[in-house]
Amino acid sequence: MAGAEIRQSILHDISHFGLRLTIGTIFVVVGSIKFDPGFASYLVQMGLPVQMQYLFALEEFVPGIFIISGVLTRISASVLSLVMLGVIFYIYKASQFIGPNGAELPVILLAGSLVIITIGPGRISISHLVKKIPRFLQ
Repeated sequence: MAGAEIRQSILHDISHFGLRLTIGTIFVVVGSIKFDPGFASYLVQMGLPVQMQYLFALEEFVPGIFIISGVLTRISASVLSLVMLGVIFYIYKASQFIGPNGAELPVILLAGSLVIITIGPGRISISHLVKKIPRFLQ
């Protein structure tokens, strides 16, 4: 393997890991914020039951951890894609993408999750180290 090919594959692996780390960290932080009791009052304002608080927190927190570690990456990114579609169409009503209440962040997170579904966990991941996890579950 030539030197340029080695550097290119290493950059490819690092960029996969960087994308997973960025998207996963955002979801872990946002999910952990939703454990705060103040989020329950926000749910009431939205017309949703308070009991949904922990579901909403866990559906972002747990897949974020999986994406960072590289375990069940495609499944976790699929769950987060569905969450972001719900946020875009239910919370933001898909009407405004730019501005103080714009949906640009959920759209970017949706795009990042779709890229992770497409490329998978990459070589810098627990799935790559274990090798026993079937490819479709990575």
